Amino acid sequence: MPVEPRSGCAINAAVEVLGDNWSLIVLRDIIFGNRRHFRELLTSNNEGIASNMLSSRLKKLVDEGLLTKAEAVRGQKAKYSLTEAGIQTLPVMVALGAWGMTHRETSPELTIRARLMAEDPQLVSELMDELREAHLGVPRPNPDAPRASQRLQAAYEAEISGSRESR
Repeated sequence: MPVEPRSGCAINAAVEVLGDNWSLIVLRDIIFGNRRHFRELLTSNNEGIASNMLSSRLKKLVDEGLLTKAEAVRGQKAKYSLTEAGIQTLPVMVALGAWGMTHRETSPELTIRARLMAEDPQLVSELMDELREAHLGVPRPNPDAPRASQRLQAAYEAEISGSRESR
């Protein structure tokens, strides 16, 4: 059950859920890395999140309604899935990424996807549809169209190979 915010301010309400050091990073890794299990989130995180912090953030994101956690059955790991509220953090991440690229020093390789999505709102929308399919079981409106994640990956790889060739 979501926690009551300190005030009725919409920005405050969002910051109380997403404004800590790790919540958006955990969501980023689920959205872009398709990491759905605790161990994957822990070991594949570039920023080095501690296990107790990851556990705390996953619990908070479940409690706040951005993730669901499927109970682990014998021999299987618990799997986290995005809710619609979690999926709708994607445009927030795109905006934060665009701001970060503009106002902070970033790595060219790690900003390619952020730049591509900032330049193409349709790509963001299609990626959200893809996430709904993967996490909520809602079929994509155009299942025969190329997947947004594949287009992002191909653009990323093309950009990386182009930057290597120009060196």
